[in-house]
Amino acid sequence: MSKQKPKEDLPKVIAELQAECAAHPNNVMARHHLALVFLKTGRTDDAVREFNQVLEIDPMSVEAHVNLGAIYFERGQIDKALAANQTAVSINPLAARAHANLGLIWQQQGEPDKAIAAYAKATAHDPKLASAWINLASAQVMAGNFPEALIAAEKGVELDADFPLAQNNLAVALFYLHRYPEALVHAIKARDLGYQVAQQFFDAIHNEMKTP
Repeated sequence: MSKQKPKEDLPKVIAELQAECAAHPNNVMARHHLALVFLKTGRTDDAVREFNQVLEIDPMSVEAHVNLGAIYFERGQIDKALAANQTAVSINPLAARAHANLGLIWQQQGEPDKAIAAYAKATAHDPKLASAWINLASAQVMAGNFPEALIAAEKGVELDADFPLAQNNLAVALFYLHRYPEALVHAIKARDLGYQVAQQFFDAIHNEMKTP
């Protein structure tokens, strides 16, 4: 029998990191790790505080800016999310996660062309960033660029076939390219993986498949 990896005692980890930060207030790594653990346990206010502490010590911390931007985006604080990720890419233009986060922001704001440009930078700087390919497919569909959407969606599935949204976005791209049987296969995969595929989408696929 293989040994199971013991679960991390997060309260203990938090206590140890807090003690380290109290003893060495300028320990950037300890504070950043503490912020990530807070984030993992759902204590986002504490995570924001610690990420900001990191930036007070090291304003050039790209990861802190990116993580803050992600929190702000989840909270609907779009202006702050935009500023944080733009700061990250101004510090490091190769920061793929920051570009991907900017793509999400522009996509939410109904700016597919800006989103596509941001995702393109993310995938160029990190070709294995599955989420960027997956979201790029969605943005390409928004823009009506269906062949390009298919390319991005296929890459997303190649990188993370078990991610439900990847399968869904591939199904959508295939649908708009009139490849209905294949669209159905991937829509079913998305559903089986837990994605709430709209019944209207299944109905549309079946109706197209019945059309002579």
